Amino acid sequence: MSADEPFITAVKPLVDAMGGRLVPPDEAGPDDVVLAWEGVDVVAVRLPQLADSLDHILAAMERRQGRPLADLDRKAKQEIVRILEARGAFAVRHGVETVAGALGVSRFTVYNYLNREKGA
Repeated sequence: MSADEPFITAVKPLVDAMGGRLVPPDEAGPDDVVLAWEGVDVVAVRLPQLADSLDHILAAMERRQGRPLADLDRKAKQEIVRILEARGAFAVRHGVETVAGALGVSRFTVYNYLNREKGA
């Protein structure tokens, strides 16, 4: 697996955004996704566990905001919760607790944000 391979260069930003990892195709496990180009296995993608994905998503959101999510105002936190719900963050075990911790609010507050969104 050559890092300068154009196909690998093309898929790396997507894999990084998902919180995945590129591995040589001959090291692929049963849960890895092997990507082939023109009939040749080029690279395998090791997908993160769901809980790790949520941490990765929260870190990416924090980088985009340019400051800790806990420092955002209420309206911005509600928007973060809306985005996370659309991405399935609350289907992950302990998702509400993880998000509440990142936002610096209680689980009750996260549930209120979710209910507010459903009522709108």
